[in-house]
Amino acid sequence: MIEFNYEVDFRIEDTTKFSDWITRVVMSEGKVVGDISYVFCSDEYLLDLNQKYLSHDTYTDIITFDYCQGNTVSGDIFISIDRVEDNSKTFQVPFHEEVLRVCAHGVLHLAGYKDKTEGDARLMRQKEEEKIRMFHVEQ
Repeated sequence: MIEFNYEVDFRIEDTTKFSDWITRVVMSEGKVVGDISYVFCSDEYLLDLNQKYLSHDTYTDIITFDYCQGNTVSGDIFISIDRVEDNSKTFQVPFHEEVLRVCAHGVLHLAGYKDKTEGDARLMRQKEEEKIRMFHVEQ
């Protein structure tokens, strides 16, 4: 089950379309959808989580907590809408596309992709682009 939670004044417009897309993303990686919770929040909310659970004192756009078991993808994905908005301006992409990128990024982490090395980061970006294109394909 895919859930959307909001700690800021932001809403996914069509949660059914979004859930269907996330399901297709997970299945395209040969995985099964478990319980995935998206929490859209502020910079300060995410900074607090980053400090408390990861001992990082930096702003970030996304933190993913992995609860996967076997082939089933489950986890909590926290996304800072403040960072998404700034990133969309920095990278000159539409806000909606940046939302898709970070949502795909979190699921890709749950599917086993990493982004700490240059090679892993490059593969992650390729996968993000592939998954964003899937959003625009009606099933």
